[in-house]
Amino acid sequence: MSIPTTSRQIQHRNLHRTNLLWLAALLHRLSGLGLAIFLPLHFLTLGLALDGEARLDGFLRWSDAPAVKIGEAVLMFLLAVHALGGLRLLAVENLAWHDGQKRNAAMATAFAAAVAIVFLVWVFRT
Repeated sequence: MSIPTTSRQIQHRNLHRTNLLWLAALLHRLSGLGLAIFLPLHFLTLGLALDGEARLDGFLRWSDAPAVKIGEAVLMFLLAVHALGGLRLLAVENLAWHDGQKRNAAMATAFAAAVAIVFLVWVFRT
């Protein structure tokens, strides 16, 4: 494999990164990493319940903070993006290819954002 030396070769080499489907795949991978980082924290919280009621109650009071609620909305966005990205991958691998794949990827991301916004509004309702 030759190393690109001219600016034209470098631009051609990175051209795929402007494709919406490549960005959808990147978002799917990053959302998977975010969920993988969250999982041990979730298990730690479940472990607090085993340590006693006082420790869990302290954590639950802390989790009422607005920053934590926003973090939960981000988590919902990551979960929705990852689930919809997985469905998109299943469709790409098992169904016939069609020209609407980019539109479907954009719609999946918009739907994931809508899920996160609805969750955020629901959490902060008064």
